[in-house]
Amino acid sequence: MNATMKTFGYPETLVHSYDHWAVLFRPKQVTLGSLVLVCTEPVQRFSDVSRDGFSELKTAVSDIERVLSASFRYDKINYLMLMMVDPDVHYHVIPRYSEPHEMGGISFADPGWPGPPELGTVNEVDDQLQASLISQLREAW
Repeated sequence: MNATMKTFGYPETLVHSYDHWAVLFRPKQVTLGSLVLVCTEPVQRFSDVSRDGFSELKTAVSDIERVLSASFRYDKINYLMLMMVDPDVHYHVIPRYSEPHEMGGISFADPGWPGPPELGTVNEVDDQLQASLISQLREAW
């Protein structure tokens, strides 16, 4: 575990782990199904990810897209590597939707559509719905 994983709620938010990457549920849901893909290697520069880590990234991204598509039918997907506050190599994975999606009695909006995601806008998720969404994603993996 690294500091970035802890920031995003690890181990409670862990959806799936690989040898070099961990997929976490993003507690602040920019859109329905927002995730964080964190490199578990001790690296803070993308160019320092190992060859095996880069190779495994293909598998992780393919799985993410398959699971999010099957679970929530997103229209597009954005991968944002910002690393301004949390220094470990990671991506914010933001599924994008042209229309609001209902889940657990909540309407999840994507106010930035069709432009860049509005990271400052959050769809609030209570603990019960968060646990339900994490469980759903884990089962779909």
